[in-house]
Amino acid sequence: MSEETLFEFPCQFPIKAMGKIDIELDLLVIEIIRRHAPDLDHQSVKTRPSKDGNYLAVTVTIKATGKQQLDAIYQDLTGHPHVLVAL
Repeated sequence: MSEETLFEFPCQFPIKAMGKIDIELDLLVIEIIRRHAPDLDHQSVKTRPSKDGNYLAVTVTIKATGKQQLDAIYQDLTGHPHVLVAL
């Protein structure tokens, strides 16, 4: 039974995670996503600090292969105590 999605896989898919800037959040997010997308390229990683410099947004664009892969990534990201938000 196939799951209904709005996406046609494989596709380029941006994943954004946010957390405190005082840890190496970018390395943490890359490590988590790489478990599910081993062909992750460091050039597909963008970071941006918040206006006040307290938080960091990390956007990683992956080649998504399916809904299960994305669900697993989001579950791991939101389950980590240093990741405050994952979009």
